[in-house]
Amino acid sequence: MSLKERITEDMKNAMRAKDAPRLSAVRLLLAAIKQREVDERIALDDAQVIAVLEKMIKQRRDSIAQFAPAGRDDLVSKEQFEIDVLSAYLPQPLTEAEVAQFIAEAVAAAGATGLKDMGAVMAILKPKLAGRADMGRVSAAVKDRLAGR
Repeated sequence: MSLKERITEDMKNAMRAKDAPRLSAVRLLLAAIKQREVDERIALDDAQVIAVLEKMIKQRRDSIAQFAPAGRDDLVSKEQFEIDVLSAYLPQPLTEAEVAQFIAEAVAAAGATGLKDMGAVMAILKPKLAGRADMGRVSAAVKDRLAGR
């Protein structure tokens, strides 16, 4: 079963269970997937669905960063619930050691010697780590490694 089919099944299960908050979050995800399919005139595969998921989770984290200082705990809890629902569809995240191993392999494969080679290293890592690691943290780790820290 593809990821998109699994999400559709979860929507049906949420409807049957009358779980309104979960249903809302899953419908938002399906709408985002459908929007991208219509915009690009393609059927999304699992990797592209994961990219949509990552974008939606990032948007919710950004919203939480805005709502928390403003004291809007009701909105923070809603956004956090949506992050939890969306995160369930992502693949198992990698540990720090596994990410470090991937970075070491990518640096060796690219023959990277300094910060000027960061783009080549990230080009190798992005398809391997998409959905399994926070790419912002990966980028920072690659930068540290190439800077000799």
